Amino acid sequence: QVQLVESGGGLVQAGGSLRLSCAASVSIFSINVMGWYRQAPGKQRELVARITSGSSTNYADSVKGRFTISRDNAKNTVYLQMNSLKPEDTAVYYCNADRLVSVYWGQGTQVTVSS
Repeated sequence: QVQLVESGGGLVQAGGSLRLSCAASVSIFSINVMGWYRQAPGKQRELVARITSGSSTNYADSVKGRFTISRDNAKNTVYLQMNSLKPEDTAVYYCNADRLVSVYWGQGTQVTVSS
């Protein structure tokens, strides 16, 4: 069982920055892929960014060049640095841990970007 706790969400003006953190209850070194997803009201949950155990990364086209995902294995934490935020980035952001045979989700953290 993996517990994930997100933090760092909040209200920010367009053009601002936030850093989200996801603390895992187990060593993330053993987790194949860690990711951030988001879900805006009335929309499906979508992938924002993910990082493998080998630190390969993938990003949604909508956030490339603005968001950066990183991991600190010593702290069992994954981060999402979000710069140049836009109102369309407003959503609940969820941390995800994919161990292939099982997938875990955090409770989510709200990010609101005002115009």
